[in-house]
Amino acid sequence: MHSLNWIDWAVLIVTLLTIVGYGTWKTRGSKSVQDYVKGGNSTQWWTIGLSVMATQASAITFLSTTGQAFSDGMGFVQFYFGLPIAMVIICLVFIPLYHRLKVYTAYEFLENRFDLKTRTLTATLFLIQRGLAAGITIFAPAIILSIVLGWNIVTLNIIIGVLVIIYTVSGGTKAVTVTQKQQMFVIFAGMLAALFIILNLIPDDVSFTDALEIAGANNRMEILDFSFDLENRYTVWTGLIGGTFLMLSYFGTDQSQVQRYLSGKNKKEMQMGLIFNGLLKVPMQFFILLVGVMVFVFYQFNPSPLNFIDTSTKKVLASEYASEYKSLQQQQNDLFNQKKSLSIAYAEKKSEVTKQQLNKLDSIDKTYRLHSKFLIKQAVDTSYARQYQKLTSELNALNSNSEAYKTKKEALTAFYKASAKDTQTNDRDYMFITFILTNLPKGLIGLLLAVILSAAMSSTASEVNALATITSIDLYGRNYKGEKDENHMVKMTKIFTLVWGVVAIIIACFANLAENLIQLVNIIGSIFYGNVLGIFLLAFFTKSIKANAVFTAAIITQIIVIFGWWFNWMPYLWLNLFGCVLVMCIAYLIQKLNTKDVETR
Repeated sequence: MHSLNWIDWAVLIVTLLTIVGYGTWKTRGSKSVQDYVKGGNSTQWWTIGLSVMATQASAITFLSTTGQAFSDGMGFVQFYFGLPIAMVIICLVFIPLYHRLKVYTAYEFLENRFDLKTRTLTATLFLIQRGLAAGITIFAPAIILSIVLGWNIVTLNIIIGVLVIIYTVSGGTKAVTVTQKQQMFVIFAGMLAALFIILNLIPDDVSFTDALEIAGANNRMEILDFSFDLENRYTVWTGLIGGTFLMLSYFGTDQSQVQRYLSGKNKKEMQMGLIFNGLLKVPMQFFILLVGVMVFVFYQFNPSPLNFIDTSTKKVLASEYASEYKSLQQQQNDLFNQKKSLSIAYAEKKSEVTKQQLNKLDSIDKTYRLHSKFLIKQAVDTSYARQYQKLTSELNALNSNSEAYKTKKEALTAFYKASAKDTQTNDRDYMFITFILTNLPKGLIGLLLAVILSAAMSSTASEVNALATITSIDLYGRNYKGEKDENHMVKMTKIFTLVWGVVAIIIACFANLAENLIQLVNIIGSIFYGNVLGIFLLAFFTKSIKANAVFTAAIITQIIVIFGWWFNWMPYLWLNLFGCVLVMCIAYLIQKLNTKDVETR
């Protein structure tokens, strides 16, 4: 556990209260739905761009992306290669339509083109996936801060959720947009400061260029992968194809993003805001990944924990596996001394032989870390330990040349590796926060914690704001038959904002960690986004396909996509393309069959 200095507390509290206070004061008193939901259509392009970026840049981005880079390198940046393409398509197709129809939500358009039930279905799909995501954006920083700092997780969930509710209920879309400008400033300042400090902590005789070379020697600078291997999640092709469809769905049909640019002054401001995001987002993600890689380089010259979760380490050291874990720690310390001298040698001469040696040591280090996760898993889960021991004894009883032995050995290896994905052992998302708390100077720790919590607040605020808007406009507004004047609709939207804020807090309190948080959020999106995008593309580009065919196809597609994800048919990014194409094909077939049926009669 780590305790904060009073300076860090002051920086953290002042930063967060300033953002919340400014957003509440600046946007108080929205009188109409136009003001509350679309911010009075007064937002300028650069504010739209920053708001769009802040919505996507949750705390998960900073905690999980840096951890991804530390473990696997820069390859994750390929995930964003489709984003600029998607921005251009949305500017040319989506925005002109939304602007011409003067819609409050993306799903209003679907009722104009199809019918109310299709609008209600797509709005409901949005509420399901974005409601889950809103809880995760609160839970992600809360669980990590609770474990690292020893804070109560429920209390943290409530604090983050309540801060978001205060200004989001008060000012609606404009409050979200206004506060996101301050949040992005804090985020940029904090990450730049972190990179500067990291580079200063690396030995003086190792330049920034040398640091990049050392990272490259350890396979952390491999950015582009042109392979067509479907088992590989991140390649140029998954980014350009799967990523484009995901980004088209997210920015073109997800109300948490659509609401950001619908608040623009005019069509041109909306388009410029998205182009600004398209130009800046990939470099921003590259920079965040680079920070993670530089932390990796820092640990080539400084001892690193075998596991970045303090509480997990304490549990295994208090168990029967303590001596084995201590032995592993000693082996890692010996390995570190070799890595340090080799890294210094490589910085001086860039020898190919030294590079190969560094590669070998990095591979050994990964093996040690994997084994540490396995020991932790056994220490915290007695049923797992019993199951592993049973598999081991069964393996020992078999002839080593038999097929049964090979099968059992494969099962044991898979079982062993599965421990690395467990909640209590997966420390990738804890790497950056642990580094911050143990190596950065006072004051800057508070600023970086403010970065993490600001990012959590900005993305959660956008999601809660969008969830309330969809509930109010698409569900309540279209299905409630009573009196609905401006004051009533503003009041109901505020109530729904409060309700969804509370729901997000509840989901956060019952959530659970996945293998990697940023992947979890994108997986949830990929399960739903392709289907919704396909519905919109049918609405935009076809005239012959009618509402009933689309509605039926959407339900069938969603069931198939969930089935495909559950049974791991393909890497999750491809689900976006799969769902999009599938719903369009099924809708076309259903429409053709209906047409033939009518003709036969």
